[in-house]
Parts: sequence; C-alpha cells; structure tokens
Amino acid sequence: MKEIRPEDDAENEELQKVMGMSGFGKKAKTFDVQEMMENITKTLSKAPKPVEKPLEFSDDEEVIGPLPPPEPAKPSRSTKNSSAKDSSDSEDYSSDSEDEGSLADKIPCSHEVSMTHGVKAITAIAADPSGARLASGSVDYDVSFWDFSGMDSSLRSFRTLQPFENHPIKCLQYSMTGDVILVVSGAAQAKVLDRDGFEKCETVKGDQYITDMARTKGHTAGLNCGAWHPTTKEEYLTCSEDGTCRIWILYRSRDHKDLIKCRASNGVKTIPTTCSYSRDGSVVASGCIDGSIQMWDCRKTFIKPSLLLRNAHQSGSEISSLSFSYIGNHLATRSCDDSLKLWDLRAFKEPIFQAKNLFSRYDTTDCMFSPDDSMVITGESLAKGQTHGRVLFYDAKTFDLVNEIKVTDSHVIKTLWHPKLNQIFVGCGNGIVKTYYDAKKSMRGAKLCVVKTKHKKNHIEMMSTQQIITPHALPLFRQDRPKSVRKQMEKDRMDPVKSRRPDLPITSGQGGRVASSGATLSSHVIRSIGLRKKVEDDQDPREAILKYAKEAEENPYWIAPAYKKTQPVTIFAETDTDEPPSKKNKT
Repeated sequence: MKEIRPEDDAENEELQKVMGMSGFGKKAKTFDVQEMMENITKTLSKAPKPVEKPLEFSDDEEVIGPLPPPEPAKPSRSTKNSSAKDSSDSEDYSSDSEDEGSLADKIPCSHEVSMTHGVKAITAIAADPSGARLASGSVDYDVSFWDFSGMDSSLRSFRTLQPFENHPIKCLQYSMTGDVILVVSGAAQAKVLDRDGFEKCETVKGDQYITDMARTKGHTAGLNCGAWHPTTKEEYLTCSEDGTCRIWILYRSRDHKDLIKCRASNGVKTIPTTCSYSRDGSVVASGCIDGSIQMWDCRKTFIKPSLLLRNAHQSGSEISSLSFSYIGNHLATRSCDDSLKLWDLRAFKEPIFQAKNLFSRYDTTDCMFSPDDSMVITGESLAKGQTHGRVLFYDAKTFDLVNEIKVTDSHVIKTLWHPKLNQIFVGCGNGIVKTYYDAKKSMRGAKLCVVKTKHKKNHIEMMSTQQIITPHALPLFRQDRPKSVRKQMEKDRMDPVKSRRPDLPITSGQGGRVASSGATLSSHVIRSIGLRKKVEDDQDPREAILKYAKEAEENPYWIAPAYKKTQPVTIFAETDTDEPPSKKNKT
C-alpha cells in the first residue's frame, strides 16, 4: 500500500484554500505494513493446536453448499464378526434365489389373450421393433396385420391379404426401422410390404434352365427363410431350395447383391433350410438339410465358409431355426430331429447343452433367447398321446427346464418374446395366436386392446320434418305426398326400373330381335328369305296353305311349270289299304 507523504498533505491544503472546500470526502486510511506482519507472527506463535470437532453453524450464519456427512460410529469386534456373517449369508441366499426363483419370475405369463387368425397352422410371426403391430402368416396363404393401439377387446386384425396366391407363408420379419416387412413363402420370389400391406418391391425370379446359380439373377426354386440385416436397413437375406442364399438390396431387386452357395461334404450342393444374421450383422449363418451349420464372414468373400460344422444335427432332418444370443457368443439351433442345442461359437465343435425328445412337426418351428440371454425358448408340437402343446423355457447356464406353458390342444410352432413389450407371442397349429403378458412387468401391446370395450354401431335416428305442399310447383321440384306402404309397393311394381322387369319382346317394326319376325325360328327364317309380311304363328298351317289353293291352280308358280312337259297330269302313288306297309331293314 502507498504511504501518504508530508508533501502530499501540503498540496491538499493548498487546493482546499484555492477551491474553498474543507475536503474531498473521507480521508483514506493509512496502514503500517511492518507492524501488521509483526502482530500476525505473534498470534500464530501463541495460538494452541486446533482440535478436530464437527462443524457447527449458528442460525445467523449463512451456510453455502451441502453439509458434511456425519462420522460413522466405530463398531466393536463382536458387531464386526456378526455383520460379516450376516452379509455372507445374505449374499449366498440372494445368489441362490436369483439362480432358482428369479428366472421363473421373469417370464410374463400371468395373463393370456387369444387372437384368431384362421383355422390352419400359424407358420410365421413378426412384430415391429416398437411393438405397435404384429403380423401372422399361415399355411392358408393369408397374412394378417394386427394393430394393438387400434384394436378393441374383439381382437380382430385390421387387414388380411394374400401376397402369394397359392403358396404358404414361411417367414415374416420386420426391418430394423419397422417401416417394411419381408414376406417369404414357398414361391421363388420374396416380397417386401409396407406397414399397411401394400407391396413395395419383389425379387426377380431366376432362369430355372441355368445350372450355375451364379449366372442367374434370382432364385429358381421355392424359398425357405429370410432375414433383415440388423444394422443396414435396406439389406436382407433369403435362402432357397436351389441350394443358395442371396443378399438383396431393397430398391434394387432386379439382381442380387451377393450369392452364397451351400456345399455338402462331398462338394455337391445342399439345401439351406434356414438363414440368419448375427446380432452385429458381421456373420451370415445357414442351417442345411444335411445337418450342417455354415457361417460366412461378411467382410470377406463368400466362397468358403469361415465357420463350418458338419453333423451338427441329424442328416436329412431340416434345421428349422438359428438364433444368436443378444450379448455373447452363443447360438441356439432347433431341428426336426426333435432336439434343441446350445453352442458356443468360440469352441464350435460340440454343443454345450442339448435337449432331446422335443417333437417338431413343422419345419418352421423356431427357438430364441430371452431379452437378457438367461433363457432359451422353444415350442413343442403335439405328439401322440399328449393333450397340449407346450412352450418350454430352459436355463441358458445349466439348461434345466425352468418353466413350461401348456398353450392349447394343438401344435406350438412359433414363439416370439418381444424385448420392448416384454410379452410372448405364440403361433399354434389351430390358427390361434396366443399372447402372454404380465400386468406389472409388461408394457402396452395386448394390454392396450384388452381394456377397450367393443364399440356398438350407432343406429341412425330418423327425424320427421314438416312437409311443405306446393301444388303449383314444377314437376321437377314437386314433392310426392306420403302414401301408404301398399300404395308405394304398387307404384314401384309399375315402375320397370324399380321392379327390375325384363325386356319385353318386340311386337312391331322391322329388324331387332328374333321376336320381331315371330316367336319361332321357322318364322324368322321365312321372314329373312324375303317375305315382308309378318308370319302369324298362332294360325292353323293347313288353313294357311289351302287359302292359296285356288290361286295356285290358276297361276302356278313353283311346281306345275317344272313338270309341265314331263308330267302334265299329276300321278299320285296308289296304296293298298289292306296290306300293311313293308318294313325297311335297319342298316
């Protein structure tokens, strides 16, 4: 700080005398810096050491920021031991309860709803990522669309159509954005429909007379399965009976993007019965009819499989489903050899677990993982001697049967556990789609339409209006007076339009229908020969001929002039009335 010198004081006094002011406000304080430093050192030397105490705030002081937490009390040795034992016991109990009881509690099956698609087996089910709509396909060639937000408790689909006229539906899947749906049937062409069922594009059909499948632009035989790419919204995959898998781009359906040939152990082609993408879209997997599982890396060429396992399932039985886990390296496969297997892709030689004696009647029976990868779900068809088809839930770690749901007295073919809705959709063999949900754990979906009451049709109420009688109005604007029902019916009977009277035959004039010349064909022929007069069909033909007998004798025109020279006198055949006429021999 600057010290005030005596020269400055003298200067200030002179200014005060000149300006006539006693001062320029308050006088600045002066500080002795050396004295202040000496006082600080003295107080620090004399002050005792501080003792740690909790902070105390008075009511008058303003506290800024949160208060510090209180210090925990120091437990004794006995309490430490007891608390450690309790914590260890609780951890063991919680781990046991999570492993055993929590898996069954995670299944949303407290309530169920039935939606009727038809009378034949449901072979395909798909739900869009948002969970607003559901699509179901059947062997009766129909695809039904269900809108949960627009349905009421009657649970009727808002649209049913046949994308392929005479081919059963084998696979349905919504794209990653949910704006389009892939429809795969027994035909050689796949279709992509929008959310309302209108066609967006159709794949091209290949030339069935070409042996090399790489030389043709599309499939040449019926399709088996299809799948959308999980990250690229315009790319999808199909597999066919021609032994190939083809990758397509949505709006370039005139030619495939890539071709994959499935080969058996002896080098000949084998038929892929199912196909799928991995969760990240880097791997294309297919299950073949020879029991092999073949995988290709999308970052490389599709000439040779990057991962191949022969005899994964029984040869000759279709692998109906391939399902990758959401997180991890696990793969679940379902086959028509009545087995369900779980594989680890890091050691892809032997299955980790397998479940046998699961009867599968349809080649579209699928399997899938629960949204948290803790369970594997599949359906079981109705075997001989059983009364109900079941949905089975297996623990993914131990492969123990966690729970089973008896769905209906028919086959269970398709299962779908929607991760966002937390609801399970089951397609049955009797044309019913079952929906299972939990009132507390599930969201939207079937819960929205169950609580909606069915709206009754509003009857139209007729309001009687006052009639205005205008007798002198023009006929165009004149109103008919109300008549009785009988008189109105008689009036409508006379009206040819309202009574729908058929056309009457034409009785006069020339040309037109046959009836203008007579009621018979002979009269029409006579009329067309050249006679101008109408032939009456009701008169006696003998009288009509005899009417011209006198005129014919006097003025012959047809027959007499022709025989005038050869036979001027008419000779008639003489017949004996006593002898019967001789019979002619049949030829």
